[in-house]
This record gives sequence, C-alpha cells and structure tokens, in this order.
Amino acid sequence: MSLPLPLDEFNQALLARVHPPNWENPTPASCYDLVVIGGGTAGLVTAIGAAELNLGLKIALIEKSLLGGDCLNWGCVPSKTLIAAARRTHQIRNAAPYGIHCPHPTINFAQVMERVRAVRAEISHHDSVERCHQAGIDVFFGTAQFRDSHHLYVEQQILTFKRAVIATGARATIPNIPGLDTVPYFTNETIFNLTELPQKLAIIGGGPIGCELGQALQRLGSQVTIFQRAAQILPHQDLDTAQLLETCLRQEGIEIKTSTQIQTVIATGSQAQMDYYRVEHPQEIQSLTVDGILVAAGRTPNIETLNLAAAGVEAQPGRGIVVNDYLQTRQPHIFAAGDVCQAWKFTHAADAGARIVIKNALFSPGGLGRSNVSQLLVPRVTYTDPEVASVGISAAQAKVKHLKVQILKIPFQEVDRAVTEGETQGFLELVLSHNSDRILGAAIVGHGAGELISYITQAMGTNQGLSRLSQTIFPYPTQAEILKKAADHYYQATLLRPGSQALLKIVRWLAR
Repeated sequence: MSLPLPLDEFNQALLARVHPPNWENPTPASCYDLVVIGGGTAGLVTAIGAAELNLGLKIALIEKSLLGGDCLNWGCVPSKTLIAAARRTHQIRNAAPYGIHCPHPTINFAQVMERVRAVRAEISHHDSVERCHQAGIDVFFGTAQFRDSHHLYVEQQILTFKRAVIATGARATIPNIPGLDTVPYFTNETIFNLTELPQKLAIIGGGPIGCELGQALQRLGSQVTIFQRAAQILPHQDLDTAQLLETCLRQEGIEIKTSTQIQTVIATGSQAQMDYYRVEHPQEIQSLTVDGILVAAGRTPNIETLNLAAAGVEAQPGRGIVVNDYLQTRQPHIFAAGDVCQAWKFTHAADAGARIVIKNALFSPGGLGRSNVSQLLVPRVTYTDPEVASVGISAAQAKVKHLKVQILKIPFQEVDRAVTEGETQGFLELVLSHNSDRILGAAIVGHGAGELISYITQAMGTNQGLSRLSQTIFPYPTQAEILKKAADHYYQATLLRPGSQALLKIVRWLAR
C-alpha cells in the first residue's frame, strides 16, 4: 500500500477512516450473497447501495489500499481542491481590469497542499470503514485472488460467494520511454504528496489530468511543459474545443508540444533531461531539463493480481474486464463496474455502472428488467479554466457518421453575465437532429461549463428538445442564459423559413 505523505494530522485522520492502522480482517461468513472487490467509487456504491436496502444480504468489501479509491485519495477531491487554490491565485494576479492591483501574490505552496490534505480528510467519512460497518458490510483489507468462480483468497482467508463484483479501478499508464524508470516521476497517486513546488515540470500527456494539473501548477508558480503525442490536447474533444483551451493555456505561459515524441529521459543530478522530437521531424532532437515529471498518459485497468483465469473471467490488456451490456463477465454471476471495465473512466460513470450492477445482479430474476450500460448518457468535464464539458455526440462525430444534423453555436460574448464577470471566452455548441429540436449532443467551453452541461444532459435523458428549454425561465443575469439564447436562435431561424412565415401570416390574419 502506498501511504499518502506526509503523515501529518490530516493524512493520519484520512488513514484512520479509509485504512485504519492495526486493522484485523473479520472472520468470513460461511457464504456471502455479494462480494465486492475494490473500494473505490464503483465498489463502495455497489456494496453500500446493496447493504442499505436492508434486505438482510451478507456483503463483503475487499480493498487492497485505501477505501475511496482514486476519487477521494488521488483524483477528484485533491485535484479540485488544488485547482481551487490555483484559480484564486489567477484571479488575484489578473484583477487589474477590475481596479484591484496585486500582480505578485505571495504563494505558500506548503499551505496550499496542507489544505488539499485537510479537505480530503474532511470528506473521507463518506468512504470510511465506519460507514461500511454501519451498513453491515464486512470489510477486508488485502489483495483478492480468485480460487475458482465461487471462492477467492484474501490474506490467507477464503471467501465463498454467490455473486461477485470486480471494481478494482485503474492506474496511471506508464509509457515505454527509455530512461523514464531511472528518474523519480509523479503520477496522480503521488503528485499530491508534494510539499515543495517543482520550478520546472514536464507533463507527459495532454488529456484531462495533464491539462487540469498543468494549469493549476503553472498558476501556482511552476513552469509547465505538456508533451502530447497526438496532434491536439484533449484528443476526445472536437478540434475547435481543444484549440480554444490550448490558446488559453499558452496565454498563461504553459508550453504545449503536440505531435511530439519523447525519445529518452536522462537523470542529471536532481533533475531530468528529456530528449524529444516532432513526429514529422524525427531527426531534429531537442532537449528540456526539468525538476519533475508527471505521467498522465492514460489509464490501465487493475487486473493483474486477481487470477481471473481461475474464475473463468476474460480480460484484455488496456480494455480490462470484458463485460456484456449488463456488466456481466463470462460468468453470469460475476459482474464488473467502474474503470476496470467501462470506457468512460469518470467517477460519475463508475457510480452509474454500480447502480446498474445492483439492479442486474440482485433484482433481475431470469434477466427480467435488466438495465443496459450502453443506455447511459455520460457527460464529460475537464476542470480547466475555461472548463470543457460535453455530452452525446460531437459535431465531428456526426460528420464522420454522415448524420444529417444542425449545428448551433452561441459564444459566451452574447451572455450578459459572462460579460460582467469578464469570462467571455468560450461557446455552447449544440448538435441537433435534422429539421428537429431534438438534442443529440453538446459541447460547452467556458466558465461553469461543468454545471451547465447538466441541464442539457437532463434534457437529452428525458427526450426534451429545445422547445422545453425555451419555455424555461432562467434567472437574469446568469451563465445559464446561454441555453435560452440557443433556443431563441433556433426558433428564430425556424420561424424565418418561407413555410413558417406563410403560416404565421395566415394565423396573424385570422387573429385580426
């Protein structure tokens, strides 16, 4: 187990809740109705959700490290707390247009990270051993290994189960770069142990983690360079979205090297030299010396220690546990949920997957009433500034699929609240069905995009088109008015069509 460092009062409080010192595993029950392997979001939601139904189910939860998994310990909670500090620093530093002059705020990085640890400890009670105990769950710490399809080992104990859920999550993918293993490097599991800020930081990977942490650490005083092998950052977003964010990051001083391959990493005392080249010019080698390296080049499912073959469960490198649309493995009584098997590796996707597993594993006799993971409508948010959020299909995806669609794009410059806040960067882009107000997808780049995407996700999930959004009264002035403006733009364009104009004239004549 990798301990969170330093072991101050906050990390000790965290450990007391999510992996208490001197823990002794309980004596296993004769047979468990449900065994959950992994105590991250998917595992906790599955175990606690099933236990709190108060049906007398015997449930065991197995965790090899810290309850709460990535989200609490090394992901959502610490990263968003760090981003909050960085955002305030940026606002203070750039407050001159508002008549407030403090261009060089004093940043105590040690205190910034202390608050990260304090917030994490404060939130940890939601994922604690105590909460599991109150729900009647047997908690085991240790590495789980299948003995067969109905038994597994945990720390030399054997657990027998009727059904099992694999929710072991994923970890940072370590790229095969010569010399990388000769220097200390950070991943999301170790970056929050920092107490001193690296003066020069290289980030391998320009996805959401790399962009979020890169911007935060740049704002707090580091000189950040992001290396991205693909031609754009955020490769799962449309090009215009990625380009807008890239422009914003560059304006803040971040160096971004897209279409770039790192050739070697060489230790040079306490620093590291990175030799790299542009993919179109492999003979032109350049070098960068940095004080730290953060690896954020994707996620690898945690499956190696499970002995899946003994249980007859199939897995594939990179993909993880192979499941059907009901999140069942090849063994119909063994399910999987979360990052270990789902394509979208987000906390809210893991939560949704866990809820499907509870229903399908425990409340779908003979397969009746099962829920499908393919029916999930999962919004995606990158918590940079501006935020990037999307749901459904993008304009580029619609073009590739040759779908007949309408594209509606509204800039935040048209939103009064964005103007008053000085947050006019970005836009809302809606992908609509051809000749219909049905929303197929959306992308938002701008302040509060992560909050705004929920309106659209709800509208799509309940089959409500722009007509319903146009009937919603949004408070003035708010960022959400951009949704109203989108609806107004659509209906103004619709009413200006010749057929609509003719009908309006007839109705107006009848109403004289």
